[in-house]
Amino acid sequence: MSQTAPNAATTSAGPLQTLLTRDRVAVAIKVSSKKRMLEELAELLSRQLPGMDQHTVFAVLNERERLGSTGIGHGIALPHGRLNGISEPIAAAVRLHQPLDFDAIDDKPITLVIGLLVPAEATDQHLRILSQLAGAFSDSPFRREIFEAADADALYRLLT
Repeated sequence: MSQTAPNAATTSAGPLQTLLTRDRVAVAIKVSSKKRMLEELAELLSRQLPGMDQHTVFAVLNERERLGSTGIGHGIALPHGRLNGISEPIAAAVRLHQPLDFDAIDDKPITLVIGLLVPAEATDQHLRILSQLAGAFSDSPFRREIFEAADADALYRLLT
C-alpha cells in the first residue's frame, strides 16, 4: 500500500498494485471479436513470462471463457485462468477503442478488460483476487475515471 492516504478508489483497486506493470496496459485497442480481444490480452500477459508463449496464455483464457463469459457488467470483463509455469499472479489491462459484445452478465458490451493469470495451484488466491477486482469495479466513480483515462499511463496510475 502507498505511504500516502489513498482515496477509496485506489484502496479498492489494491490487488493490481502488485500484479500490473505499465507495459501490460494498453488503450484504444481495436478488436472485432472476443477471440481477437483474448489474443491481444494473451500477448500483453505473456510479455514478462520467460518461456511462455502467447498461444499457451490464449488457450488458458479461451478455455475459461468457454465455460461462461467473464463479463462482470458495467462494461468490464475479467478473463482469467490458472497457469502452470508461473509462481506469482500477474495482470494486464486493455481499454478497447470501441465497445465489444462479450455476453456480459448485464448484456452490455465491454470496454475495459482486466486479464488475470495465477499459478495453477493458487485456487484460493485466484478467487480472492477476482473478488477484490469485482468489488473495486462496482464503484461507479472509479469506473468513470477508468473509462475517461486519457492514455495508458493514466489508466495504469488509476489501476495501481
